Amino acid sequence: MEYQELAKVILAHVGGRENIASLVHCATRLRFKLKDRTLADAAELKKHPGVIMVVESGGQFQVVIGNHVHDVYNAVCAEAGIVEVGSTPQETGEKVNLLSRLIDIVSAIFTPFLGVMAASGILKGMLALATVCGWLTPESGTYKLWFVASDGLFYFFPLVLGYTAGKKFGGSPFVTMAIGGALTHPVALQAFEAGSQAGAVTEHFFGIPVTYINYSASVIPIIFAAWVSCWLEKRFTKLLPSAVRNFFTPLFCLAITVPLTFLLIGPAATWLSQMLAHGYQAIYAFAPWLAGGFMGAVWQVCVIFGLHWGMVPLMINNLSVFGQDTLLPLLLPAVMGQVGACLGVFLRTRDTRLKMLAGSAATAGIFGITEPAVYGVTLPNRRPFIFGCVSGAIGGAIVGFSHSNVYSFGFASIFTLAQTIPPGGIDASVWGAIIGTALALVLACVMTWFAGLPRGETNEAISASAEQANENDILAPMSGTVLAMDQVPDSTFASGLLGQGAAIVPLSNQLIAPFHGEVVSLFQTRHAIGLLSDSGIELLIHIGIDTVKLDGQHFTAHVKPGDKIKPGDLLIEFDRRAILDAGYDLATPVIVSNSDDYAAVERVTANHTIDSGSPFLTVRR
Repeated sequence: MEYQELAKVILAHVGGRENIASLVHCATRLRFKLKDRTLADAAELKKHPGVIMVVESGGQFQVVIGNHVHDVYNAVCAEAGIVEVGSTPQETGEKVNLLSRLIDIVSAIFTPFLGVMAASGILKGMLALATVCGWLTPESGTYKLWFVASDGLFYFFPLVLGYTAGKKFGGSPFVTMAIGGALTHPVALQAFEAGSQAGAVTEHFFGIPVTYINYSASVIPIIFAAWVSCWLEKRFTKLLPSAVRNFFTPLFCLAITVPLTFLLIGPAATWLSQMLAHGYQAIYAFAPWLAGGFMGAVWQVCVIFGLHWGMVPLMINNLSVFGQDTLLPLLLPAVMGQVGACLGVFLRTRDTRLKMLAGSAATAGIFGITEPAVYGVTLPNRRPFIFGCVSGAIGGAIVGFSHSNVYSFGFASIFTLAQTIPPGGIDASVWGAIIGTALALVLACVMTWFAGLPRGETNEAISASAEQANENDILAPMSGTVLAMDQVPDSTFASGLLGQGAAIVPLSNQLIAPFHGEVVSLFQTRHAIGLLSDSGIELLIHIGIDTVKLDGQHFTAHVKPGDKIKPGDLLIEFDRRAILDAGYDLATPVIVSNSDDYAAVERVTANHTIDSGSPFLTVRR
């Protein structure tokens, strides 16, 4: 499994399988609930190249992985022998405040279906765009099928929320899902429609008047109902004998909770939903431009600490109550501000690794995933992050001033612009969203390009390392995880027969020159290269194990034998992902072929990871 080693490292630094009370993942993060926080080692985990950042917030130990978090989650579960952790909450012995508890509940309930929820919202936005452009009509069969595909999740929200809430609250998720089904049952909806007619007769449950409400797409009622059902389930499980427990516990939970929801929980939760929505709307209406500026400035700060989860129910609730939401559009400039800052770094820096990281982070950010941009590019360099927030504030103020809305839920991404199109077609609110978003991106990019990186950092880091290095030093030819030679999974290299050195498991797709010298040999398959330094060091760099069998596929050479080289020159490019997918190990030995000419070949640093162009090896004469 590709992420098995990373999974082992993560498990080791969260205190092992026994220390995990619950584990879920969102779009980019593994979210652990640990029994004993003191057993976790966040500082050491941050050093691993496969981990973007570690955040402790909301009572959770959050490991930021990136877009491939689901694969890492599966690897962690497989490595730990976890079938489904977290279905029954466990006490951690740690006191948490109300906000932390709220964020934990919200993230656990909404995280499992966040991807399909965003996809449904995007599909709705695409349908709105297709309708405005005249490509589809609401009467066409194509439109109807895609509409039910986009609306199905939201229409039956109580069922999905019932399942995830039941798991979070420690009850049977199928019982709570059945309660959600009751709330959206056609009989209940028909009764609601009949009760809305003039002169309708009030129905009763054992003499108590029943208030029917349309619970389709509702959020809060089923969550409260699920909590009540799980509370009852735990009590009945203790009271009933084991012979009848499996049948009568669900029976009593359904028989009690469903009527209680229609009679009390549902109306009270609906009232709370409306108060929450109208309260937000009152704050927003006071000064929309100010609300936009504030959210555009602080949204990424909320993301850093995991506090953004508290806004998700508010946005969904707005859609449920009003059919539209003004909060999500305000966040789009904040996201694009960080994308613009990444683009500015990409255009400005000469550091090959930072340029590659900024480019990939900007791409992910366009689609709403900003953690790689924030943790990997803008926040470490400080000023780009600040410029992104400032630009987000300016763009958010414009979006707020334009009273932009979205009409379906999703991530704040480029697709959100399609979701801002109202049923009546494109209007000033849509153009306001486009202008505010574009301005945030461009402004952050320009400010970062001019002033985002200190002057000294705009020069290539490799050149600075080369100036400090002496004739006996070898710089790292690639970024990645460092291995001792005896850890290389090939006996020929591991034995040292070919010479002394070390290996790197690359995180980038480039091999660069590690010193001043020349290319003396280049294998026809372009997977290995021989170099000679000006001081006489003979170096063999072999990209991957047994990659000669690829016969040059996925490798591109940028030099030829006889070419003069200097530190940082691009020697070979390779498709890291394709090579891994083909089943090859990418451990890359860097070997001093004439080791016998020196007293020793030593590693300069004991760090487990290294950046390309950093001091790596030295020879002692």
